[in-house]
Amino acid sequence: MKKLFYFLSIVLLVASCKEEAPKDYVTLSGKIIDQSTDSVVIRSREYSKTIKVNADGTFSDTLKVVTGMYNFFDGAESTSIYLKNGFDLVISLDTKQFDESISFTGEGAEVNNYLAARALMQEDVFENDSLFELEKPVFDEKIGEIKESFNSLLTKTQKLDSLFIADEIKGIDGFTQYISSSYEEKQYLRTVLAKGNVSPKFIDYENFKGGKTSLDDLKGKYVYVDVWATWCGPCKREIPFLKEVEKAYHGKNIEFVSISIDQAKDHEAWLEMVKEKELGGVQLFADNDWKSQFVTDYKINGIPRFILIDPQGNIVTPDAPRPSSDELKVLFDELKI
Repeated sequence: MKKLFYFLSIVLLVASCKEEAPKDYVTLSGKIIDQSTDSVVIRSREYSKTIKVNADGTFSDTLKVVTGMYNFFDGAESTSIYLKNGFDLVISLDTKQFDESISFTGEGAEVNNYLAARALMQEDVFENDSLFELEKPVFDEKIGEIKESFNSLLTKTQKLDSLFIADEIKGIDGFTQYISSSYEEKQYLRTVLAKGNVSPKFIDYENFKGGKTSLDDLKGKYVYVDVWATWCGPCKREIPFLKEVEKAYHGKNIEFVSISIDQAKDHEAWLEMVKEKELGGVQLFADNDWKSQFVTDYKINGIPRFILIDPQGNIVTPDAPRPSSDELKVLFDELKI
């Protein structure tokens, strides 16, 4: 009898150990209010999985992942999530207020609720235009306060592993440094590139139609400049809108100039794309890609970038609305173009 008792105890112990063994996968489920798509996507550079969303907005699946950051996509909206095998994560969100409503429960909720809160704080900073109007000493003090608020959120969040915390500290430093560099750039736009100042010039850029073209050749008309490249996805998405604007203002007192900053090795790709897509306006090839004097003088660090210059060669705006924006027509109407 005693032997049977010991045998049963060992069996129960083994069974208990099996039940308590950690999962080697993530259980991910949730509910979406006012769903706009029939699926959500979990994605990183090396991983992608699509999860079906039921008619009532619920979804559930398992994922075997490498610990780290992923993007959670619901249609065009997305957010960062942190996944680790063993998590049992439940997501809830309302598509009408995606970032504001997303929340997490279950195993792994703490780190992901932290990421959601951090994203909202970053958005608040990005949308605070008044921040960039402050005098430098006041701006620096405000940046210190912003950094402290991010560090405080990180410190008070429970159940974060040391590697994640270390990465976040670096990320907070990087974010505040980026905001500081953006301040310097915006101050440059406000002063050196202020409305009415003489525009930096491009000189003797190759013209697709032949010969060379300089900014001075276009004096007497407004000049709407599109700085782009053949490899730039957002640039190419603006092309149909730019064609519509060019058509609407054909014959008006304005020239549409597209300047490619492709590298010299991609010169043929530029020629081919201009021809294939039947790009209109004045198509130019910059003399030294990102290092072109015109590009550096305008502090262009990302493309597409649009610039508007008046008939006298003075700056109207160093960062004009995109062709896809309704604000561009408003601007042109104000100028009576």
